[in-house]
Amino acid sequence: MVFNSAAVGEFHDIWVFCEQREGKLLNTDFELISEGRKLADERGAKLMGVLLGSEVTGLAKELGGYGADKIIVCDAPELAVYTTDAYTKVLCDVVMEKQPEVLLIGASHIGRDLGPRCAARLHTGLTADCTHLDIDMDKYVDFLRESSTVDVDAVNFKMEDTNLKMTRPAFGGHLMATIICPRFRPCMSTVRPGVMKKGEFNQEYADNCEIELYPVSLTAEELKTKVLEVVKEAKQVVDLIGAEVIVSIGRGISKDVELGISLANELAEALGNGVVGGSRAAIDAGWLGSDCQIGQTGKTVHPKIYVTLGISGAIQHKAGMQDAELIIAVDKNDAAPIFEVADYGICGDLFQVVPAMIAAVRKGKE
Repeated sequence: MVFNSAAVGEFHDIWVFCEQREGKLLNTDFELISEGRKLADERGAKLMGVLLGSEVTGLAKELGGYGADKIIVCDAPELAVYTTDAYTKVLCDVVMEKQPEVLLIGASHIGRDLGPRCAARLHTGLTADCTHLDIDMDKYVDFLRESSTVDVDAVNFKMEDTNLKMTRPAFGGHLMATIICPRFRPCMSTVRPGVMKKGEFNQEYADNCEIELYPVSLTAEELKTKVLEVVKEAKQVVDLIGAEVIVSIGRGISKDVELGISLANELAEALGNGVVGGSRAAIDAGWLGSDCQIGQTGKTVHPKIYVTLGISGAIQHKAGMQDAELIIAVDKNDAAPIFEVADYGICGDLFQVVPAMIAAVRKGKE
């Protein structure tokens, strides 16, 4: 059979590329499987996961526990360590044979390399770094009504449209763009880690998940690169996505940056082994590394406690943290937009307020 990405009617089912590293699944896999389950239910389709690696078959059932109907496992020694050539070839082989309607890939370093290469080889489109996905038009319109300034009642939507609607930040995060791929399949999207809600694990789903072992075909001529050694950099990476307590700094610490960061770290520790993040302004100023950025163009977080220090609350930042369970905002401008989403707002100089907060938290613990 000749693969034709323009034969839209021949494609079916929702697929998720499930990334593993050193035999361990990523949390992003569970987020995407959970989101894929929602999309599959909207479309009336099956949800498939595709897992590549070496000796990884035993990981498949866990993916089923989050809603996958079937996991297609491509297990071969050549897939033990990620290489662009091998993973692109194998994933495209499976897609060309089975023809999924949608293919979701986590926007990790690997996903951002793999997604565009597969899209080019499959002659289809790719929407990168998505933060929201919909198939059902009614749900998409509800999303616009809640999350945008669009007057949805004044727009003549094609309510019968069943294309995947892929929403992502555009123009440096100042706009949100929704993109569709109506003429080619699969509809491909890389999805930002942390933005999709991970479902609850269900053992019954895991037990009922079908596992298919797909034969891997790779020749020496097809492998242009070979991994000789993996050297890990001794670098401390801030785990914002998994953190339960985050203290985030913004432009408001500019009066004394060193003291502002020190106070943020002290407050984060006092609240319970928290981590420090920042707004785009703080990262652009070089006060924190890029892995600490929170917002539309950074990371989306869901901590139990989120504290902002000197962050006015631009819509780009709020999009990355507004789902936190408890938001505490400190800013000297009583009209700052951050107070609109805060559960508790403190209007004052953060260099005076934060030491008092730290003392109060420590006293409360005693």
